[in-house]
Amino acid sequence: MSEVKKAAENTEKAAKKPEEGKLSKILAWFKNLPQKISKPFKNMYYELKKVTWPSKHKLITYSILVLSFMLFMGVVIGLLDMGASALIKLLM
Repeated sequence: MSEVKKAAENTEKAAKKPEEGKLSKILAWFKNLPQKISKPFKNMYYELKKVTWPSKHKLITYSILVLSFMLFMGVVIGLLDMGASALIKLLM
C-alpha cells in the first residue's frame, strides 16, 4: 500500500511542478521586462558617447558635397532618360 501512496504522491508532484515552473517563468519574464526594454537604449547611449562628431565646417562641407553629387546624378539620369525616350520614339 505504501508503494501506491508514494506513486500517487509522485504523480501529484509531477503534475504540480510544470504549472509552478511555467508560472515562475512567466513571472520572471514580466519582472525582467523593464530591464530587457531599457538595455538596448543604454547600449545605444554608451555607443553614441564613443562617436566622434564632425565639426561644423566639416559637416557643411560634406553636406554640400553630397547635395552636389545628387544634383550631378540627377542630371545624368535625366539625360539618360531623355535619350532612351527619344530612342523609343524613333523606333516606334
